[in-house]
Amino acid sequence: MTGGLVLAFAVSSAVTVALGPVFIPLLKRLKFGQSIRGDGPARHLNKAGTPTMGGVLFIAGTLAAGALFLERGTTDGMAVLAVMLGYGFIGFLDDYIKVVHKRSLGLRAREKLLGQVILAAFLAFWVMGSAGRGTELAVPFSGYWVPGGVYLNLGPVLYTIFAVAVVVGTANAVNLTDGLDGLAAGVSMLASLALAVAALAAGRTGVALVMAATAGGCLGFLRYNRYPAKVFMGDTGSMALGGGLAAAAVITGKELFLPILGGVFVLEALSVIIQVISFQTTGRRVFRMSPLHHHFELAGWSEVKVVFVFWLLSFAFALAGLLAMCRL
Repeated sequence: MTGGLVLAFAVSSAVTVALGPVFIPLLKRLKFGQSIRGDGPARHLNKAGTPTMGGVLFIAGTLAAGALFLERGTTDGMAVLAVMLGYGFIGFLDDYIKVVHKRSLGLRAREKLLGQVILAAFLAFWVMGSAGRGTELAVPFSGYWVPGGVYLNLGPVLYTIFAVAVVVGTANAVNLTDGLDGLAAGVSMLASLALAVAALAAGRTGVALVMAATAGGCLGFLRYNRYPAKVFMGDTGSMALGGGLAAAAVITGKELFLPILGGVFVLEALSVIIQVISFQTTGRRVFRMSPLHHHFELAGWSEVKVVFVFWLLSFAFALAGLLAMCRL
């Protein structure tokens, strides 16, 4: 099975790279260019017009690897792909409205949230029914002091609410992280690899294969998205990545491990929450700017340095997440 994961990783990466010279010029001809926030770092203004919706590249790579290597009847892997596509479609609609209809905020927040919640709820129902996973949650690191680990059984209602929160929260956290060249793609690649290992250990080979393909797609996408980026993934890509990562965690029963594996996503989302609460209650900002990566930019770090440090941090989080699963 390990060989299959390597092949899925390689094929997804190769397909993503191969599609770049075809798809990126098409985005340019269609004038699907990114608009840049006026209140952001000034050096980002020269990125205006860079093609967006590039997430289609690694989504295609992941689908190609899935089509080649997922065995017929592997429903867990298909479920991850379905959620990834569903969230990617929501992101695509958001991007399309922004760049074609020139509505800066894209989909209205309630429209976007409704679609995310519906998809996540379907996943939760499927997991409790057809997937045979139940409603138990493994507690991180508990295997070190209790043989076999500690498990919390939430029951159907609480578990559904929790699973929806995990999927929706992860998708939006990845979306917030996508603010610097190569940042979200690199962090998502490391988180996907960690989840591939976790899924393989849990016997969810289909999920492991899709996560390996996702990681390969992210690596291939970095060929065009690393600094200076030739294309951005857009909400199309970030939403798809977040949905896929969360779906993999839900199906493998690793929901409580996802905040560790994807610690960078958590920090980015928390920085926004803290900033908003602080400003609304005290009128003061905790960070120079949120999400967190912009804080370090405005502190004088180069974009490349911020991304590299966050990649290293993500690697450490991924290792910590895998260690948290030991002895379960």
